[in-house]
Amino acid sequence: MRQQSYLDAHGDDGYSVLRYDLHLDYRPGANRLGGRAVITAVARSALNSVSLDFGPLRVDRILFDGKAVRYAHRLGKLRVRPGRVLAVGEEFTVEVRYAGVPRPNRGHWGEIGWTQLSDGALVASQPTGASSWFPCNDRPADKAAYRISVTTAPSYTVIASGTLVSHTGSTWVYEQPEPTSPYLVSVQIGRYVSAELAKAPVRQPAAVPARLLRAFRNDFANQPRMLKEFSRLFGPYPFTEYGVVVVDEELDVPVEAQAMSIFGSNHVDGRRGSERLVAHELAHQWFGNSVTASDWRHIWLHEGFATYAEWLWAEADGRSCHALAQRSHAKLSLLPQDLTLSAPGVRRIFDDRVYERGALTLHALRMAMGDGAFFRLLREWTTAHRHSTATTPDFVSLAEAHSAVDVRPLLGVWLDEAPLPPL
Repeated sequence: MRQQSYLDAHGDDGYSVLRYDLHLDYRPGANRLGGRAVITAVARSALNSVSLDFGPLRVDRILFDGKAVRYAHRLGKLRVRPGRVLAVGEEFTVEVRYAGVPRPNRGHWGEIGWTQLSDGALVASQPTGASSWFPCNDRPADKAAYRISVTTAPSYTVIASGTLVSHTGSTWVYEQPEPTSPYLVSVQIGRYVSAELAKAPVRQPAAVPARLLRAFRNDFANQPRMLKEFSRLFGPYPFTEYGVVVVDEELDVPVEAQAMSIFGSNHVDGRRGSERLVAHELAHQWFGNSVTASDWRHIWLHEGFATYAEWLWAEADGRSCHALAQRSHAKLSLLPQDLTLSAPGVRRIFDDRVYERGALTLHALRMAMGDGAFFRLLREWTTAHRHSTATTPDFVSLAEAHSAVDVRPLLGVWLDEAPLPPL
């Protein structure tokens, strides 16, 4: 039986988006955003309307396959009526022109999406913030290619998802050919200087406030080595580059986007005080961005894996992964035993216990399987689901296939039962 989505009000599985072409004009001082989104999609079922997620920005005009059509925009949904029934497999385009003052969407987890900074803007959309700045099919399972053009004041730098293909005057254009979930698309606008941490095995550019550049170079000096180590453990890095942005404001936590991570000024102290977070966000490029959970109930496949990557980096740096697991287990044993990892509940998808218990699940599996089989499993996981989506049952099945011992009972107690198992 098909499980209901944790966020079933978001997205529409009646069609799949192939490509978004986004043309944005942003005025930082006034916090005014003008946009034109051209969405190319294909119908997966017969449709007499197309539903897009879109926030409170004003819609000025909509074209369907180049012709003006009727639409309704309310309660975060933009419903477009093409005036005919779309056949299964039929490709179509929707063009939306819009403008207004962007603001983040509000949800169980606070404000999410396009956020005005004291000097610039930041986009952090996990899980439902993408519709705060462009119309989209806001499901993690609906991945598409992107082209993003942003025009802003000439003194600002724009960093967006993908590879920079042109910068003319105050217009920046990025291409993201790899399939990307809407929540993983990002735009960062600020007064930054450029840096480069490495050119191989992939380019690792950075955009940093000038006053933090020296401390940044120290704090992120190990990132190239991390990327090589994670490529050895998890398989080849899944994108063409990996960028880092440090915004000139404090953030509660760093945020990953596709092929990019965003840190706050408080994560740069010149003493590598946030190095575990550098490892965590980098690991999301494999676990969360390339291999994306098909629904938010499976978020441990993102956060548990990225947390375990923190411990694996500590192990590569000469510390004990097992000691970190024991410490985590002792901490979790003192907390309420009322969370099921495979179905934490929509309000608790970002609960710290999802992160920690997810990492412990992987450590317990590693101890049962042995290092050779365990890391072959991780490399097969990132290969089999590269640039795609997956579920908890998918992982359990693959683990069974790679293990010489029966690991289903072990994974059952860690994933499907609330009490914390012994390590």
